[in-house]
Amino acid sequence: MSSEEDPPPPLRRLTDPRAMRAVAHPTRLALIEALGREGSLTATEAAAIVGESPTNCAFHLRTLAKYGFVEEAGGGTGRRRPWQLKHVGFTFDEREGGEPPETRHAAEALSTMLWETWLERLGRVAALRPGFPASWRKVTNSAQTVLYLTPQEAEDFGDEMLALMTRYHERLENPALRPEGSIPLEHIQFTYPYDAPRGSDT
Repeated sequence: MSSEEDPPPPLRRLTDPRAMRAVAHPTRLALIEALGREGSLTATEAAAIVGESPTNCAFHLRTLAKYGFVEEAGGGTGRRRPWQLKHVGFTFDEREGGEPPETRHAAEALSTMLWETWLERLGRVAALRPGFPASWRKVTNSAQTVLYLTPQEAEDFGDEMLALMTRYHERLENPALRPEGSIPLEHIQFTYPYDAPRGSDT
């Protein structure tokens, strides 16, 4: 476990197209998110959170374990085997040139699934936000800006934002570090050429 002084473990960097395809599934992504919040879960406990059957969750957890996303937490017996994350979060890159077509296609499929998942979730949040307590409604916000950047500057900006977003990463790994009154907040960042929706060349 990390302490306040220890740096959080690095995000897992996905380069294997098989691992990308394995995680590009709504139920598996939901299981990873549930484990990130709860620390460890059995298939039955996870099923109650993600809305799937225990049998289905057990299958998906075994698949995630096969590709290195989760592992058995120990201490369970029979079917009551708890699972935990091996890595708190992952990254993958569509920006690099020269990758094999299989890797590029797997990264594109994973990226598309993540965008669709996040955008659908944002729609639900927008509808629910008026009912949030005032203190959380104030920080459940959005912002938009236009930056004139070169491709290299945009890449550097993304790396700097990722570093900022993972400032409290150790609290995901170790629930004991979460201060009283904290709740999980999701921060989603999208960066794209401003004129792309208008069909302009980039």
